[in-house]
Amino acid sequence: MSEKVKGFRFAGIHAGIKADGALDMGLIVADQPASAAAVFTRNRVRAAPVVISERRLREGRCQAVLVNSGNANACTGKQGRRSALALTRATASALGIARGLVAPASTGVIGVQLPESTMMDAVPTLVEDLSEGGAMRFSRAIMTTDRGPKVARAEVKVGRTNCRVLGIAKGAGMIHPNMATTLAFVTTDASIHRTPLRRMLHQATEATFNRATVDGDTSTNDSIYALASGAATSRPIALEAAVGRRFSAALTEVLEELAKKIVADGEGAKHLVRIQVDGARTNADAVQIARTIAGSQLVKTALHGCDPNWGRILAAAGRSGVRFNPDHVSVKIGQVAIFERGTPIMTARTEAAAAARMRRAEYGITITVGTGRGIGHYWTCDLGHEYVRINADYRT
Repeated sequence: MSEKVKGFRFAGIHAGIKADGALDMGLIVADQPASAAAVFTRNRVRAAPVVISERRLREGRCQAVLVNSGNANACTGKQGRRSALALTRATASALGIARGLVAPASTGVIGVQLPESTMMDAVPTLVEDLSEGGAMRFSRAIMTTDRGPKVARAEVKVGRTNCRVLGIAKGAGMIHPNMATTLAFVTTDASIHRTPLRRMLHQATEATFNRATVDGDTSTNDSIYALASGAATSRPIALEAAVGRRFSAALTEVLEELAKKIVADGEGAKHLVRIQVDGARTNADAVQIARTIAGSQLVKTALHGCDPNWGRILAAAGRSGVRFNPDHVSVKIGQVAIFERGTPIMTARTEAAAAARMRRAEYGITITVGTGRGIGHYWTCDLGHEYVRINADYRT
């Protein structure tokens, strides 16, 4: 499936932010003002572009998103806000659009001022680089410690028209979204008004990005933007209609794939693991247990060592704040049962089988906590030596 989405152009260039010459400045532009929605970090420490974008997207319209990597423009005070505003003004002028239709986004090192003059000089080149086929350049331009671009696609039929949904994201460390350093951008050529788009995005984010963790750190810059051009069809999608449900499912599918790619790319990670909780009293209880297990550093180091340590899993579940009877708990790694109704059942054979499952690049752990109807999941990864090395050396 192509990365082209009708009504959008993408760009990615090296603007001089990164010393190694890598792409570090990206741009998404809609041919016309698009319906827009976004979700942003709930961290009380918020980067300048988050504050500006949230204000500008309140009206549900956007025509361009200007993104840089290598510098988060967070904790940079009034100068950081002035730089972000100046860059959006320059971009709007180069595009010939209203400056209020340009939303900024940044990712990278916290507490360093943007190289404003260098980036200003790059704006004309960035605009010249725009093309319908530029999505992969854009995806590379927003990367920081990512091992590679993160792109996901889906299609949904609206009447007789196939509409595209394209998602592009970055993130590998500082991942524990609460709407992690993560940025995601979704473009679609379907026609959706801002209100249903906002509701769909919030619902899809809650079921995907907000059920993913690498290290338990919620960033100052977490943002997901969704823009709908309506270039493929003028028939608007209604939330309650069957086509609305199909589009919502496609949006969730794209964000789920992006969230999985982010967790799988956790700095130094080798295993993507789905923590599934069944039998809770409510879905919210199940998600809370899964979240606590997924975020446990002891569990994550056991995942790195391919150690089927059920004790760490149960201990994490027990401190989740959710009530359950430990005598009713069972644990499986893949399809290998290692703990059943409050009793360990591991033998040398089953432990070896469980460890073999844990050596796979992707697998699941299922924890049944009772006979309730509540279910929930969370995506996590292992945590090892490479994560410490990358983050110890991040600014040096």
